[in-house]
Amino acid sequence: MSLLILALLAGLPIAVWMDVSTLSQNSVKRQAEDMSSLITSIRSYYASNVVGRILAAHAAGGDVATVVTHDYANTPGAIPIPATLSLELGDVIRQQQANITYRFLSDLPFKRRAPHPLDAFETNALAALRANPKQTPTDIIRSGFTNTFRFVTPVIMGEACVACHNTHPESPKTDWKVGDVRGIQEVIIKQPFAHDVFAFKYLLLYFLFMAGLGIGFIVFQQRQTALIQGVNHELEQANEFLASISMKISRYLSPQVYKSIFSGQKDVVVHTERKRLTIFFSDIKDFTATAERLQPEALTEMLNEYLTEMSAIALRHGGTLDKFIGDAVLVFFGDPETNGAVEDAKACLRMAVDMQRRLGELKEKWRLDGTEEPFVVRMGINSGYCNVGNFGSSDRMDYTIIGAEANLAARLQSIAEGGKIVISYETYALVKDIVDATPLPPITMKGIHREVVPYAVNGLLGADQNLRVLSEHFAGLDLHLDVAQLDPDELARVRAALAEAMAAIDAQAPASS
Repeated sequence: MSLLILALLAGLPIAVWMDVSTLSQNSVKRQAEDMSSLITSIRSYYASNVVGRILAAHAAGGDVATVVTHDYANTPGAIPIPATLSLELGDVIRQQQANITYRFLSDLPFKRRAPHPLDAFETNALAALRANPKQTPTDIIRSGFTNTFRFVTPVIMGEACVACHNTHPESPKTDWKVGDVRGIQEVIIKQPFAHDVFAFKYLLLYFLFMAGLGIGFIVFQQRQTALIQGVNHELEQANEFLASISMKISRYLSPQVYKSIFSGQKDVVVHTERKRLTIFFSDIKDFTATAERLQPEALTEMLNEYLTEMSAIALRHGGTLDKFIGDAVLVFFGDPETNGAVEDAKACLRMAVDMQRRLGELKEKWRLDGTEEPFVVRMGINSGYCNVGNFGSSDRMDYTIIGAEANLAARLQSIAEGGKIVISYETYALVKDIVDATPLPPITMKGIHREVVPYAVNGLLGADQNLRVLSEHFAGLDLHLDVAQLDPDELARVRAALAEAMAAIDAQAPASS
């Protein structure tokens, strides 16, 4: 038994040595993988967003002052090709990290460049990757108290690389294809673990005392756990901070724009394009007079509730909320997402009708809260081509639309009666199968070289073309009638209510006359 215990105790240093060596190997492996992934991402980003854009400008006949070449240091205004960037990154890494080596290698260098010496591991890794580029060859060498880990990934030829190499006069190979393995990038990390071993010196000296060994191991584990918990806590705080910032930013952007930016679908750069949009513009009639009648606190509460409700309806119908201009609301359909000109126009019209319906409900609530004359909103809708995108500078930009068609939507709103929707003929032509509308006298407008025929919306037509959705909202009347939504059992009550309303109007008519 004594011999067995002595044998077990004698094996303890070996077990500790193996554990520390394994931990060191895993740590250096993760470090190498992260370093390789980071450099690959940098090179890919540089190739696509710097070199690619410059080459595209050259191809389009743009400014050719910027040259992309490996000999950029001797060419004024030049920038390095991605391969040269990778080679110089290796030099920077070696200068900053004595234990890390980064190599960008190929067995087919350009003719006037020095060949890259490849050892047996690198040669075999390159051959294996050309057979199957999805591999990640690795090698680990243990020498004394140091682990050396080597991690290799393939350098894949992209379209721009293929075009360059197959046409370059110094290229040793001119039949490259997209997806071919050009070479390899290798990360070599050396990490001594003697210090980790000596951290266990008290355990190694007192290994005969099993209780002391157990306590020491527990203390070590607790320290590691505390360290990990501390790191996790810091990461959680960082994630919460980023989530909070992201949520705050989202309040200043339309949901579609926010989604397209944070998903990477759109770049945050000054860029516009011309698109066919349906533009909605609404404004509160006589807002200045209404504001003068209300206390600032009440006005602020009503206006915020109104804008909140209108924003929710716009989002529900898929509209892009451009901005609030005081009490006015600008929404457009067709960018960044579109269902086609017809469906965009119909969605915009349905949104406007829903807004008027919701306003009728809000008016009842506001009157109960003590507001005698709540908001009366006019709405205008127009369809046409506008410039849409990011306007501004590199420091401050705004995602919006510009064009005469957007101004026309505001003009249509201005000629609408309170609680009414006015649409242009261009919009009417797209939605005429779902709307009952009356043409108004033509109008002219600066910037538009045609007469514009407005249409006053009377209501929406139902699926059978006979049912109508009627919406009337002005002082003394809030009416929203959707026959298709009525319960058959309630039709008698509706008729009675309308008859009673007509009787009250008839009774009031002589007095008003």
